[in-house]
Amino acid sequence: MGMTAAEKKAYGKGFSAGEDSVEEGLPGWFGTFADMMTLLFAFFVLLAAISTIDPVKLENMADGMGKSVGKKKEIENQAMSLGDIQKAAQKMVEEMAADPETGEKPVEVSTSPKGVTIGISSDISFQSGSAQTKPGFLDILKKIIPTVEQSYFQIAVEGHTDSDQLPKALRVKYPSNWELSGARAAAVVRLMISLGVGPTRLEAVGYGEFVPRDRKNTELLSTDLVQKYNSNPQQKARNRRVEITFLAPRGGPVGRAETPTKDNQ
Repeated sequence: MGMTAAEKKAYGKGFSAGEDSVEEGLPGWFGTFADMMTLLFAFFVLLAAISTIDPVKLENMADGMGKSVGKKKEIENQAMSLGDIQKAAQKMVEEMAADPETGEKPVEVSTSPKGVTIGISSDISFQSGSAQTKPGFLDILKKIIPTVEQSYFQIAVEGHTDSDQLPKALRVKYPSNWELSGARAAAVVRLMISLGVGPTRLEAVGYGEFVPRDRKNTELLSTDLVQKYNSNPQQKARNRRVEITFLAPRGGPVGRAETPTKDNQ
């Protein structure tokens, strides 16, 4: 039903009065809302800046997104990416037999912002208090070498020990666990060089007992923390290890690259 002439006239007067009463510019609440959104944006930018990003997980996510839209293609003559290295190492571990006593595999693979780490139990790598590798360690290392040859990343070999003090007789050669862990890392580096790995790609680091295997990334290192993760024989056995880490480039790409030549391997 339509409006009468009188209703139309009244409606017109009301509309004109309302139009004249509206102030120019944005409503007052909008300024507060804009300030809040700006602060939220700054907060999330700060979170992103202080967070640690796992380059392997980031790369795998990017690869998955690329496959989903049909853009990712395998190109010949390319070096392995960190994601490829992780997959190859995991496959190697799956094919290994577990320790009959502990039920654990002698090798573990992990990722972190630092890169891809292959951890090898020191109990199957070295005699107690010695930097001389056991025969079985060479077999494990030979399985890792093909992955090294097909990648271009720098490699850090890190030696770790438990918190037990070395016997007095051994302290003549290794005054502390620092020297023992460093000597073990250097021994592995020399072995890798003998297997054809370029020495310019390698670095040897000894951490002694000060980087326990099960420490969480959010935990700050301290003497108390070291003792916490060396409180029983099982933890000490896990801490005695050698780690081979394929290092993520600092500030560089973590994806594929051209296969390196023998000159820069």
